[in-house]
Amino acid sequence: MAKDVIVLGAGIVGVSVALHLRQRGFDVVLVDRRAPGEETSFGNAGLIEASSVVPYAFPRDWRTVLRYARNGSTALRYDVRSLPSYARWLARFWWESAPVRLQAAARDMLPLIGRSVAEHEAFIERAGLADLVRPTGWLEAYRAADAFEREALDAQRIATTHGLDVRILDRAGLSGVEASLDGGYAGAIHWTDPRSVSDPGALTKGYARLFEREGGRIVRGDAATLEQRGAAWRVQTDDGPIEAEAAVVALGAWSDRVLRPLGYRVPLMAKRGYHMHYASTAKAPLLRPVVDIEGGYVVAPMRRGLRLTTGVELAGRDRPPNPVQLDLAERAARPVFGLGRRLDDKPWLGLRPCTPDMRPVIGPAERHPGLWFAFGHAHHGLTLGPVTGRLLAEMMTGETPFTDPAPYRVGRF
Repeated sequence: MAKDVIVLGAGIVGVSVALHLRQRGFDVVLVDRRAPGEETSFGNAGLIEASSVVPYAFPRDWRTVLRYARNGSTALRYDVRSLPSYARWLARFWWESAPVRLQAAARDMLPLIGRSVAEHEAFIERAGLADLVRPTGWLEAYRAADAFEREALDAQRIATTHGLDVRILDRAGLSGVEASLDGGYAGAIHWTDPRSVSDPGALTKGYARLFEREGGRIVRGDAATLEQRGAAWRVQTDDGPIEAEAAVVALGAWSDRVLRPLGYRVPLMAKRGYHMHYASTAKAPLLRPVVDIEGGYVVAPMRRGLRLTTGVELAGRDRPPNPVQLDLAERAARPVFGLGRRLDDKPWLGLRPCTPDMRPVIGPAERHPGLWFAFGHAHHGLTLGPVTGRLLAEMMTGETPFTDPAPYRVGRF
C-alpha cells in the first residue's frame, strides 16, 4: 500500500495533522495501536485554553518548592524511584523557567495559542460537533483572599496586553455565576475566551470520522516498526506494510521511542495525570470547568458526569498507578463541588508529553528527508492540536506558514 504520508499517532495532534494534509490533497493514512482519541486525548480537562498565554513553569518561589518537596501536594507528587531519571530534565526545566526565558517561551507560544479556538471551530463546523463545545470559558478559583487579589491584578494585566476577556468575581459574584459551588472560595478569575469540551475523546473521534469521510484511512499498526526504505518510509500495520514518501511522528509521550533509534535525543518527559467521573449531588449543575488553584486540580462538567482531573505526577511511564493524588483531590473537592459516587471502575491515567523549554516540537527532522515531527504539547495538546496540524501542513506543502516555525524546530535540543 503506497501513501503520500503516514501519520503515526491518532491523538488530537495526529488526527489534526492528518486532516490538514488531507484537506490539501495528500493521500494520508493514520496509524495507531488503538482507536483515535483513546490515549492522552481522552483524559484531559476538556479546555481549549485560549487564555493560557504563559506556559506552566517550574516554580521559582522557595515556599512552593518546599511544599512540593514534601510530596504531600495534590498539585504535584513524585515517585522517588523515578526522580533520578528526571533529574537532568528538571534541572533544564528550572533553568528555562527563569523570568526572562519564560517570557520568551510565552512569546513563542502566543501565535499558536492565539489561533487555537479559530482552528478548532473550523474543524467543529465541518465535523458537525458543535454539541460537544461550550463557549463558557473557565474559572480560576482561589481559597485565599490575598492570593486572589494579587492574581486578579495580574490577570487584568495579561488580558489587557493580549486582548483577552476576563471577569473578576468576588465571593458573591462567583456564587452568581456558579450556583453549584458550596462556598470555599474567596473569589475567581473568569476567563471567557476559552472553550470547554464535554467529551474530549469524542471530539477527537469526531475529527477522525471527518478525516475518513474526506478520503483518509485509519489503520491499526505499530509505530515502533517505522523504518526508512530508500526514499520512502515504511511501517507495519494489521493491513500489511505501508510505505509513503513522508512520515509524521505525532505520538505524544511515546514519540521518543520512535525517534531514539533514528539518533534524535529529544528531552521528552511524561507528566502523568489521573481523572475520575462522579455523579453530582450539587444543588445546581456545574456550567464550566473550575481550576482550584491552591488544590491543584480541575473539576469539569462532562457528558459522563463531573470529571475530576489531578495535577502532575512525576513518575516513570511504566510505573504502576498511584491513587494517592486523586484521593487527596477528591477529598478536597467533594464538599465544594458536590461529588457523589464514583462512576468509573478505576481511575484513568494519562501521560502529558513535555519538553523542558515549554515549546512543542513541530517541523522536519534535520537528518532524515521526509520525516516530520509534531509532539511535546505538554498540558495543551487538546488546545493546540488543530493549529499544529495547520502549521505542519503548511510547512510540508511549501506554503508560507502563518507564523515562524523556528521556535519549534527539533534542532534546538
